[in-house]
Amino acid sequence: MTDEQKNEEFQKEFQKEFQSPPQEDWKDKYFRALAEQENMRKRIQKEKQDVARFGIENAISEFLPAIDNFENALRFAENGSSEVKNWAIGFEMILSQFKETLHNHGIVSFHSQGNTFDPEFHEAVEILETADYPDGSIIQEFTKGYKSAGRTIRPARVKVAKHPQKLDIPADTDAEQETITN
Repeated sequence: MTDEQKNEEFQKEFQKEFQSPPQEDWKDKYFRALAEQENMRKRIQKEKQDVARFGIENAISEFLPAIDNFENALRFAENGSSEVKNWAIGFEMILSQFKETLHNHGIVSFHSQGNTFDPEFHEAVEILETADYPDGSIIQEFTKGYKSAGRTIRPARVKVAKHPQKLDIPADTDAEQETITN
């Protein structure tokens, strides 16, 4: 192959490689780029909303022990004097404002007693071996759990029933023990 033929072949490959694509390819690429940009905008907006929601839920979760303390104090105030009951009315109003704020952010408490233990919603702080309740059922709720639409904010702390294990000890075990010691 002569230099002239090599040069012509190189020019053909160069033109083929760097030749501008037809008009239709440009339109397709343009519309794909627009679609990708729109998808990215939606994805970023959703991530912003998720981060904001997660931050609000975490901040609210730090107030949940105070809400629990309000509820416990109000339960004891029912047995108090009339002056304590008057104070309790004001604290009930404050508690209802806290609960309204939780509700406005989509956070609700959930009832656990009598339900089946679910590690996504419950934290077992005590296990009671008993045959009186179904295995895995929640006997007592120590602390209420809270959840939002997307996740559990705070799991409920509960006491869970567990059936006692039956140990199968053969009757001749004692006879074997005596034989071994002799």
